[in-house]
Amino acid sequence: MQLTPAELIGALGVRIQARRAAMGITQAEAARRSGVSYSTWRRMETEGKASIEDMVRAALILRCEHHLEALFPPPPAASMEGLLKQQRKAQAPKPRRRARPTAGA
Repeated sequence: MQLTPAELIGALGVRIQARRAAMGITQAEAARRSGVSYSTWRRMETEGKASIEDMVRAALILRCEHHLEALFPPPPAASMEGLLKQQRKAQAPKPRRRARPTAGA
């Protein structure tokens, strides 16, 4: 059975509340640590309503940030050529960023 958006949102708020309570953190403390306003944190738990930024902040405080990467996985390759392209891209070294000179250097 597929859940409705309202059901998914409500369940997410319940899980946020349960995770926070299991960690022994009050709503006020979670809000303070995350940089989210207390009223927004309460609304996130009770109504499931928050911005993506607030949800990410909550995930960090509740030590769930590693699960965010699984939310929207890349689409599967439609062909062998596409699969090889994805594999090459995953194996390619990431470009290194050059350090910016500091003032007075």
